[in-house]
Amino acid sequence: MGTDYALVHVKYTIPPAVLLTLLYRPLWSKLDTYRVGFLVFIAVTATIPWDSYLIRTGIWSYPSHVIVGPTLFDIPLEEVFFFVIQTYNTSLLYLLLSKPTYQPNYLRAATPSSPAPWKYRKWGGQVVISAIIAYGWYCVKANVTGTYTGLILVWAGPVLLMLWTLAYQFILGLPLSNTALPIWLPTLYLWIVDTLALRRGTWVISEGTKHGIHLWDGLEIEEAIFFLATNTLIVFGLVAFDNALAILHTFPSLFPDPAPQLPSPIVLMQALFVSPKKYDEARLEGLREAVYRLKRKSRSFYLASSTFQGLLRTDLLLLYSFCRVADDLVDNAASAAEARGWIAHLDKFLDLAYSGPRSRPALIKLVHKEFPADARSALVQLPTDKLSRQPLQDLLLGFDMDLAFDTASSPIQNEDDLKLYSERVAGTVAQMCIELIFRTYNSSLSKAGQHEVEKAGNLMGVALQYVNIARDIAVDAKIGRVYLPTTWLAEAGLSQELVLKEPSGPRVESIRNRLLDNAFKLYNESKHSIEQLPSEAAGPIRVAVESYMEIGRTLRKEGYVVKAGRATVPKWRRLLVAWQTLNQTSKSRCGP
Repeated sequence: MGTDYALVHVKYTIPPAVLLTLLYRPLWSKLDTYRVGFLVFIAVTATIPWDSYLIRTGIWSYPSHVIVGPTLFDIPLEEVFFFVIQTYNTSLLYLLLSKPTYQPNYLRAATPSSPAPWKYRKWGGQVVISAIIAYGWYCVKANVTGTYTGLILVWAGPVLLMLWTLAYQFILGLPLSNTALPIWLPTLYLWIVDTLALRRGTWVISEGTKHGIHLWDGLEIEEAIFFLATNTLIVFGLVAFDNALAILHTFPSLFPDPAPQLPSPIVLMQALFVSPKKYDEARLEGLREAVYRLKRKSRSFYLASSTFQGLLRTDLLLLYSFCRVADDLVDNAASAAEARGWIAHLDKFLDLAYSGPRSRPALIKLVHKEFPADARSALVQLPTDKLSRQPLQDLLLGFDMDLAFDTASSPIQNEDDLKLYSERVAGTVAQMCIELIFRTYNSSLSKAGQHEVEKAGNLMGVALQYVNIARDIAVDAKIGRVYLPTTWLAEAGLSQELVLKEPSGPRVESIRNRLLDNAFKLYNESKHSIEQLPSEAAGPIRVAVESYMEIGRTLRKEGYVVKAGRATVPKWRRLLVAWQTLNQTSKSRCGP
């Protein structure tokens, strides 16, 4: 009886697990528990028979003085725990690295115009993995020094072949940070741990069953292959899981029933077996364009969007894409008459969108006839079936107020005008976000309660718009607009003309601070409503809000950094705010 193997865990496998857990804890969800738990179960149940066979046949062994003693099918409990902790650590690293990625972007429809190499890559991978399995089988049957290598390959190879066949597009298409990095980082780490353990004799590989080749001094090539193979299995399994979720959430019309928040393994397999020929290429294109717009136009919201999950994240991206396109159509118009024409087209679009399914062909026709090509997907993919019309209609009224800046007098004469404008252009968007959340997740609130939360969301949107206006005083002045109430300007001894000429200075700063005071007052009045949202969405909404309010906090500090006329918040600080916000949310859910 000994503790050498247990100390390997104490020193080398448990500390990374603790660190990864602390880092990922604010992002943890029920889906993550299901995903990691399912994979750990598969890893343990699949490895025990194989490992037990290796021990019983003497291919490897554990001296009695290095293990505590209890075994399961002749496997020391320390070894069984290794199956669990390795899977857990690699899974958490994958989840951390893949969180920012919007994975539906990597689905590819099989169309006549799609590149043929995809199927050749699939076949090529199948040939390579099949050859590896065949070589492993030869090593086992030949009963030579490659027996251990062969047993690794015939055990891991068929599962890798299945995962490759089902999810090869994701495996090849996802960024290397989502695939290669979570494989190689834990593999290199475990190679070092294994080297130390083999040198200490914590576990022993029998002579005659190994090649005798070392990757480096102390690390048998078989052990290097084992850890590379097992981490590849874990990551490929997670990629396949996410591939299935992406299909379920991107193409819900392909399935008879709505996808549950925690889909069963059978449902996941059904999704993976859907032919790429059935993928809606127009929807995929719309999603890719939406992500591009978000990355380019709103870094804060893009960061926040990565904390949302599944179908809700998709719907929010599509909502933002529509709002951005509609705003750009009006703002970039060559004249006020052209801008009003776009508002009229958008109003007609809403008429058709809310006239029922039978009007869909007419809506598609309108979009292709009246709108530019780069705007069409944003309109067609807007989830109007989950949104009420009024907030969208109010958004168009906000665009009308923008056009009033081209007249002699400003549409924002006083504080009430400022609030009305902000409600229309920003409060409506926040309200629609809340509406999508209640349409996605179950809530214990009554319809009246949900409506109250939506009203509070509108108020929070106003607060965020105030921050936006405070940040962009100089930027707006360049396009001839001053969103500050004329009554405030008069009180500070300013006029619109003076601000347009010189959008800085002590008097402008005093008005900026007044606007920020109002923003934080509204923020404090409405932030409690976030706690009434479903738990899956409360944390991400907090990130979206706090990431933007951090701009306001930055503006209140002397010497804030200005880039392209705007105060900026460094990326590291935005990430820190997001992590702290989610961490506070997760603590509040767990209680004191």
